[in-house]
Amino acid sequence: MVDAVISFVVNKIGDYVIQEAVRFHGVKKEVELLKNELEWMQSFLEDAERKQVDDAVIRKWVSDIRDVAYDIEDLLDTYVLKIEEEEAPNIVQMKEETPDTVQINQSEIPKTGRRVSASIKKFSSIFKCQKKSNHKESGNHTEPSSHTEPSSNPVSSFFSKGEKVVNQHNIGKKIEEIREKLSDISRKREQYRLEDIGNKGEGKDNVLYRLKELRRATSFVVEDGVVGFEDDAEKLLAKLVGGGQRRGVISIYGMGGLGKTTLAKKLYHNNIVKNKFQDRAWVSVSQDYKTEDILRRIIKSSNIVLGKEDEESLTSKKKMSAEEWERVQQKIKERQFKELEKMSQEDLERYLQKYLKGRSYLLVIDDVWHKDAWESFKRAFPDDNNGSRVVITTRNREVAERADENVYVHKLRFLNTDESWKLFCSKAFQNSNADEGLKRLGGEMVEKCRGLPLAIVVLGGLLSTKKPHEWRRVHHHIWQHLRDDSIQISFLLALSFTDLSSELKLCFLYLSLFPEDFEIHVEKLTRLLIAEGFIQVTEGQLMEEVVESHLQQLIDRSLVQIEKRCWGRIATCRVHDLLRDLAIQKAKESNFAYYYDATIHSNPSPAILSCRRQAVYSEVERHLWFQDYNQLSRSFLFFKQKWDESLKVTQHLPPLFTRFRLLRVLDVEGSESKDVVRESKKSLPKEIGKLIHLKYLGLRNAYIYHFPSSFVNLKRLQTLDIYGIGWIFHEVPIEICKLTGLKHVIGNFHGSLPVDNLRNLQTLKYINIECWSKINPDKLGNLRELRIESDLPLPKEFDLTPIGKLKSLQILSVTLLSDQSFVSLQALAYCTCLVDLR
Repeated sequence: MVDAVISFVVNKIGDYVIQEAVRFHGVKKEVELLKNELEWMQSFLEDAERKQVDDAVIRKWVSDIRDVAYDIEDLLDTYVLKIEEEEAPNIVQMKEETPDTVQINQSEIPKTGRRVSASIKKFSSIFKCQKKSNHKESGNHTEPSSHTEPSSNPVSSFFSKGEKVVNQHNIGKKIEEIREKLSDISRKREQYRLEDIGNKGEGKDNVLYRLKELRRATSFVVEDGVVGFEDDAEKLLAKLVGGGQRRGVISIYGMGGLGKTTLAKKLYHNNIVKNKFQDRAWVSVSQDYKTEDILRRIIKSSNIVLGKEDEESLTSKKKMSAEEWERVQQKIKERQFKELEKMSQEDLERYLQKYLKGRSYLLVIDDVWHKDAWESFKRAFPDDNNGSRVVITTRNREVAERADENVYVHKLRFLNTDESWKLFCSKAFQNSNADEGLKRLGGEMVEKCRGLPLAIVVLGGLLSTKKPHEWRRVHHHIWQHLRDDSIQISFLLALSFTDLSSELKLCFLYLSLFPEDFEIHVEKLTRLLIAEGFIQVTEGQLMEEVVESHLQQLIDRSLVQIEKRCWGRIATCRVHDLLRDLAIQKAKESNFAYYYDATIHSNPSPAILSCRRQAVYSEVERHLWFQDYNQLSRSFLFFKQKWDESLKVTQHLPPLFTRFRLLRVLDVEGSESKDVVRESKKSLPKEIGKLIHLKYLGLRNAYIYHFPSSFVNLKRLQTLDIYGIGWIFHEVPIEICKLTGLKHVIGNFHGSLPVDNLRNLQTLKYINIECWSKINPDKLGNLRELRIESDLPLPKEFDLTPIGKLKSLQILSVTLLSDQSFVSLQALAYCTCLVDLR
């Protein structure tokens, strides 16, 4: 996971150097040096991440790198904050609340020269010399007066402010301290010979080795009492023994623990299948594989005879006893295996090709992770039009679909309610009677498993050893008990996480912030991920398109499930609770996020002080609001909130805005409350202007009526979501037109909404018809989604002509009253990108 954190910080440093070039002018070189050192360390992290599960020293080393990466992010964000305070005195300032970042223990830092401080001073002296030189070159030889006029050159004035802030806030010194800490981490890598630890390989005592051996399924292990899959097995059996004579590939894909291997074994040992194929072989591939090793294991798992002389010698000894026959066979196998080890990949391929020529065979390739796995050795398996078959199991849909040109793809379903209960009873009660109380508790726990066989089997086995009064304890912390009872369940699911790229890891971990069994709206998820800075684009790409691609990859890898579609697009999704639990564990390991629910936790964990993202699931009045949270937090996501009079929003929000100055995301998902006095006009506190880093502001059902003028300080704001159930008027300051970074504006807007200059605007939702009539659509060339709603009778029919000017529009919804109508739909013909019309 640390590789994802480092990658994120490296990308952020790069963005800062480009986007804030003027502000970082005085320390650009030093910031880039930090970036380079982190990039250099990245080369070791992937290997270290893989090994840290079994070595405490590596685990500590990786943790230290993560902490320094967070320190760098804190330093840069705080530096920009302080510069903007210098530039914009209109920001409501409470300097004592400005985060004091990067508290480094000086005793840990070697006493070396402060090279960066020297470079800052050098830069300062150069700057002063340039000013003197400018006086001379101007031809004015008179001494400058004691009264200095404001600089007419805005760039020069800006550099002067930047120099002042650099010196005032000692950023050069802090950067040097961080570099010393990175150097110390590098020295420790050499001191403790961490590379040597990694080069020891996977011995039989290694945890990873034992886990992989546990995962590696073998064909001779037949599972009894398999529940479900009758319809799947029947369909796939027909594909195996029927169909065309060409060699065919059958791909079975689905989430880890769903039973793909179990289903493949059921087919492999079917009597019809045994009689159909002359040769059968089974091999498990996994993430790390060598083609030579796979070919050897295929030969070993089948009845292939290496030498004709062995077969002849056996036929001449027909009178041998059973024991003698067994000993001879064993010696032959040992000799064969030695011969196998001497053979190159090409030799192995030629032998298999020659042996299988003209013979029908079934090959099962279990646990495939990469598209090129079967491609790398399929030339050893001839296609002789004799009905040979290859079965592939994988978690990845793309691997399943691209396995072969002649492929049948089968997506394995989850168990239904009856199948889940039957499987659970066979493990927990072992077909004995149980009282109604245990059945009720068992039923609730099985429901949480949501049809995942692995979870149900582990749960049933665990409860079979528990006394009746212990069932309730398991019920309260089901996923923790499953993890503790079965190392396999954690390892199997963690394999999917390990196989992700850095960006996909961040996206997957972010999904854990949403509550258990939560239906996640994809549009909102997309905006949150972009606001967090997790999405990197190349030239010509839209960030929203990249998020869509990332989400599809997580779906294809069976880590995310599609819940609802709308016009062919994914509208909502879910994460299985067991996978969410995995994401939470990974997030906690890296201080990625903290999860708080007052109904479960009486007191916050100490981890709350170091985590950058906070997810709160209980109503805010039920716990102490912000005093325990990390002042350097970047995100607050609140769920299940009630914006009623008892909450006193004007009392709770100002301290949040004042204390957490580095926030990028603030989302309060409120629910409609009967206690709200809708006529009461609430104002967003003026302290909102302090959050200059804020990119996402969501205050749903907060019933905000008025926005303060300080709102214009949110220059980086991308999403404003203040929609409320029921018609609530919103007064937005005219200065909103200066927030040119706004992409998504969502709320019940009436009157004037000055968004004409927001050329990056992509979403404008739930605005009143009168409000829309005052907007000039000519300037909204990037608008992709527009939703207009009518609440009052119109004097005439609604004209769609202005909407026809929105060339990028993809989604349009116009809701009229029952007695209203459109002039014509002809204007929409000009919206050539329109795919969703409601």
